[in-house]
Amino acid sequence: MKILDRYILFTYVKTFLSIFIILMFIFVLQSVWLYIQELAGRDLDFSVILKFLLFVTPSLVTLVLPLSVLLTSIMTFGNFAENYEFAAMKSTGISLQRAMKSLIVFISFLGITSFLFANYVIPASQYEFRNLRNNIGKLKPAMIIRSGQFNEIGDDINIRVASKYGERDQYLTDVIIHQKEPGRVGNFTVIKAKEGELISSLDSPILSLKLTDGNYYSEVNPNGDYKKKKREPFAKSYFETYTLNIDLGSLDDVNLDDKGIDNSYQMLNVKELDSSLQVLSERYTKSRIDFGTTFINKTNFSPINDFKLPELDTIQEVLLDNYNLTDKVAILQAVKSTINNSITSIERRKKIHALDVKRLNKFEIAIHEKYVLGFSCIVLFFVGAPLGAIIRKGGLGLPIVVGVVLFLTFHFIGIFAKNSAEDGTISAFTASWLSTFITLPIGVYLTYRATTDQGLIDLDPIRLFLQKIFGKKKKEEVVIEEKIEYTLTAEEEAILDGRSINQLKELVKSFDDNNHDFRPAVKYGALDRLAALGITKENLKSQGFL
Repeated sequence: MKILDRYILFTYVKTFLSIFIILMFIFVLQSVWLYIQELAGRDLDFSVILKFLLFVTPSLVTLVLPLSVLLTSIMTFGNFAENYEFAAMKSTGISLQRAMKSLIVFISFLGITSFLFANYVIPASQYEFRNLRNNIGKLKPAMIIRSGQFNEIGDDINIRVASKYGERDQYLTDVIIHQKEPGRVGNFTVIKAKEGELISSLDSPILSLKLTDGNYYSEVNPNGDYKKKKREPFAKSYFETYTLNIDLGSLDDVNLDDKGIDNSYQMLNVKELDSSLQVLSERYTKSRIDFGTTFINKTNFSPINDFKLPELDTIQEVLLDNYNLTDKVAILQAVKSTINNSITSIERRKKIHALDVKRLNKFEIAIHEKYVLGFSCIVLFFVGAPLGAIIRKGGLGLPIVVGVVLFLTFHFIGIFAKNSAEDGTISAFTASWLSTFITLPIGVYLTYRATTDQGLIDLDPIRLFLQKIFGKKKKEEVVIEEKIEYTLTAEEEAILDGRSINQLKELVKSFDDNNHDFRPAVKYGALDRLAALGITKENLKSQGFL
């Protein structure tokens, strides 16, 4: 490797590592604030918090790495151009492509490494992160009662509160509790209270919830009596105070190393995603076929060859007129009920199929994203490097602003496209590669302009075009000469006064031909007399006298 290649590569890598570490630190802090409610107040060991942050860090690389490549390219090449190092290279015959040679090899290696990282490291970290987060959520359930949403405590209780207040947030307002019963599937008991108070002890695994001014609803299950079940009996009571004890002893023994979640698309590599995608596709196709077959079989419809449906009036005359009014009403109600049930069944199946399609698209997007990460690093390098050479600014000012704006545009296009792909608006392939495909021609354009020493945008053709359409003709230039002061003698005045216009012209010409015996003041006097007669210097020049 030549000294110049080593110098460029060393400068780029040093800047890249600095920016990558700084951005990773910023994004990790952002993750801390994002998950602070899940970590605070749970009496977690410091090692558990470190593991949590360690497992969440690899997933941040998908954002930090492309942004680091873009900013590093703009800053490094901007510094080279600002310090006239590129000018020195070009003076020795080294082009921009030749200067980028070592960095192209490095970025290509970085792209391959990022694909391997996304394919193996990120799924493993997501597997650990999702399971650790799930296990942390089981600790101290009293701390995860969030206002405005239902919170699951244990396996039997769902609680929702409008707000919490007090020094320890122990006072609750507008409490709604759904409580399951042993041996019955579903929430058959509902407790509503205006206020509540959480009472707990550090030495006791029992959490007491004291409710005031509320109502208790419970559906009664009469065993073996179908008629009573059809009436849907329930019990209702009002209470001034009601205490609900929740045993948290079993939840305190949560194993934070337990791995119960392993089916998320974020935890799979390309091979596993492809295999899962095939299974899901076959299951989705089979589900649609089975539903169609079952739906047709339910109607007991047997196709008849060469059958022509008669007119509606004929059907009513043939069928309904054979029944009395009561039977007609019953038949029509039965038909209406059947149609409504069929429509409800179809609508329900449409929602299920929409969820299946969304899940299929997520798996397919996850496959493409692993390839997009490496390719986007290469494309953003060819955007940032020539852009830095064009704007000729290094440091942390303009390059940071330009780089962040470009990356946010790149990132938001990808987000909007992926959201559209999840509901099937566009294909998963298009959504995953859209931002990269848009950025690629920009990188080619910038590289060409930086190589040919052109600016960011060539405005001359636009300016000339607009000038041709809207521009006005240039006005004639008015030359204002400095007035020359001179003094004529009485004899010279008499000579000029005695000459005609043509003789004055010849006198002026004689000064240019150096064929005279007069002082220069005589020439200026002749010019002034001719100007007084309406003969300007332009006229004299056109006639060859000046």
